[in-house]
Amino acid sequence: QVQLVESGGGLVHSGGSLRLSCTASGGSLSGYATGWFRQAPGKEREFVAAIPYSGGTPYYGDSVKGRFTISRDDARNKAYLQMDNLKPEDTAVYYCAAEKTRPVELSLVRSRYWYDYWGQGTQVTVSS
Repeated sequence: QVQLVESGGGLVHSGGSLRLSCTASGGSLSGYATGWFRQAPGKEREFVAAIPYSGGTPYYGDSVKGRFTISRDDARNKAYLQMDNLKPEDTAVYYCAAEKTRPVELSLVRSRYWYDYWGQGTQVTVSS
């Protein structure tokens, strides 16, 4: 099974950019669906973006569509989340997730309950 570690979080002004990385160890990320979720204080964990398999079409949450871009580099065992035009409401702990089971329905990649593997999270804070 893979272990996931996120990095790249930090404090940024509104309108700025950050790039989060998710590094996998203990196994190859190839063959896993990878996703990003976020959780703000007092709120449920929210879907941000996912790639259901290598080369697959990425999916995005409505609140980040057009501003965030998910990508992966299986050769480096990494996944990324490029976040542009950040807003204060993007402030949250961001989590990387992975799941080896191929989704029967692609909508499953939007569900936090579908993923078996999670990182510890990285804090993103956007100031106004």
